[in-house]
Amino acid sequence: MRISITFLAGCVVSLVLPLSVMAQGNPQVPAGAAVVNGQAIPQKSVDRAIKGVKPEDLEKARKEILDFLIDNLLIDQYLLQQKITVDDKETESRMVEIKKEIEKSKKTLEQVLKDLDMNETEFKAQVVADLRWEKFAIAQSTDAALKALFDKSPEVFDGSMVRARHILLTPAAGDAKALAAAKEELLQMRKKIDETAAAAVAGLPATADALTKEQEKNKQLDAAFAALAKEKSACPSKKDGGDINWFPRTGSMVEPFANAAFALKPFEISQPIETQFGVHLILVTAKKPGQEIKFEQVKEEVREMYCNKLRDSMVSQLRQRATIQISKP
Repeated sequence: MRISITFLAGCVVSLVLPLSVMAQGNPQVPAGAAVVNGQAIPQKSVDRAIKGVKPEDLEKARKEILDFLIDNLLIDQYLLQQKITVDDKETESRMVEIKKEIEKSKKTLEQVLKDLDMNETEFKAQVVADLRWEKFAIAQSTDAALKALFDKSPEVFDGSMVRARHILLTPAAGDAKALAAAKEELLQMRKKIDETAAAAVAGLPATADALTKEQEKNKQLDAAFAALAKEKSACPSKKDGGDINWFPRTGSMVEPFANAAFALKPFEISQPIETQFGVHLILVTAKKPGQEIKFEQVKEEVREMYCNKLRDSMVSQLRQRATIQISKP
C-alpha cells in the first residue's frame, strides 16, 4: 500500500506542486522564508515553487506554499520525535519507483531536478520525510478505524452527488469585524429569501394542496436566492445565479463547504459557512443518492481519506504549540 508515492511522483513529473526542502537541523542553513521550532525553511524552497506565478498572484501563492512547507516540517519534526525511522534500503527502493514514474514521461531524474533547481541530496531528504509519514499513517489506519470512518460517511464513497447555489462574500482576511458583518449580511439575505418564499405561498388560493404549496415555496426560494447571488456574490458563479452544478462529497469543494451542503435537504439554506475563500450561504437544489457499496471495495479510498484527516488534525494541534517565525517577503 502506498500512501504518497503517487503524490510524490506527481509532484516531480508535473513540476506543479512544491516539494519541501527541510533544513534538517543544519545551523548553516540561513533563516530564509521561515523558522519552525528553530528549524529553517530556506527561501529557495518558496522561490522554486512560485516560479512563473503572475505578479498579482504572488502574495497569495507565497502564503499557500509557505503554509504547505510549514505543515510538512511540523509533521516531520513530530515523526522524528516519535523515532519513526527510514533505512537506506527503503529510501533507495522508493527512489527506484520514482525514477520509473519519471521515465514514463520521457524524462530522467537529473532533468527533473534541474527543472526544480534541486539537488539529489535535497530530493532524497523529502523522500525520507515522505516515507516516514507513510509508515506512521499506515500504522494508524487500522481496519477498525477505517471501517468506523466508512460507516460514518457512506456518501463520501458511494457516488452521492449534490447540486447547489451559493452566495460568497469575501471580508478582509484576519478582520474579525468584517467577518462578523459578512455573516450578518448573509443571515439577512437568508431571512429575505425565506420571507419572499413564504409570501408567495401565502398568496396561493386557499384550495391549494400541500404539494402545490411545497412546489411554489421551492420555486420561489430558488428564484430569490439566484437573484441575490447575481447581485451580491463575489464568486464567478454569480452570472448563473450562484449555481455550481453537481459535485461529490469530496474532491471538488473544500471540506467545510461540502460538509455543509451534504447536510442539507433539497431547498434548505445553510447558515453562513466559513472557508478559505470567504463566507458562503448555500442552497441545495437537488440530490442524487449513491449506490450501495461494500467497505472492502473502497478500503484504499477510505484509507486515503483517513490519512488526510489524520494529517490535518495533527497539523492543527502541532501549530498550536509550535514557534513559527515567518520572514517578510
